[in-house]
Amino acid sequence: MELSFLYSIPRTGFLDSFFLAVTNIAGSYGQLWLAVGILLLFFKKTRSTGIAVLISYVGVYVFGQFILKNLISRPRPCHIDQTFEMLVKRPSSSSFPSTHSAWAFGGATAIFLKFKKAGIATFVVAAVIAFSRMYMFLHFPTDVLAGMIMGIIFGIAAVKICDLVAKRTKKEITEE
Repeated sequence: MELSFLYSIPRTGFLDSFFLAVTNIAGSYGQLWLAVGILLLFFKKTRSTGIAVLISYVGVYVFGQFILKNLISRPRPCHIDQTFEMLVKRPSSSSFPSTHSAWAFGGATAIFLKFKKAGIATFVVAAVIAFSRMYMFLHFPTDVLAGMIMGIIFGIAAVKICDLVAKRTKKEITEE
């Protein structure tokens, strides 16, 4: 059923170019979100958000990329149907979960929790990245959904960790 959904996605030359560009911008390991996190570190107002984005990224990398992908070892759609004409090289890693979706939604969640308007824009970017994973025939819809949920959870946890550390640090400074 999930393969049927992937086959039903309309494909055109324009969409091929668009989603290939999205894939390249996101990076093979979601480096876009590393760059966003690092950029946010440069400004005092967004520093804790940048740290949260980076914490979320690392959480997804360790838990999603190394633990879940190896534990579940679900083949990708492009491994199941080798005849599908790919726009990118077939990855060797497993399909579940979509860590690109997780990185995107983790970063978007961390930003949204601190800056609502910017967060809404990053959720749009995250949704486009998540859909691109299905368009590119790299992930099943459930891989993407699991990645989105995982990213949101890691984004929330990262913000809570940053807030807790900031609160404790502020308390320690005022007690001195």
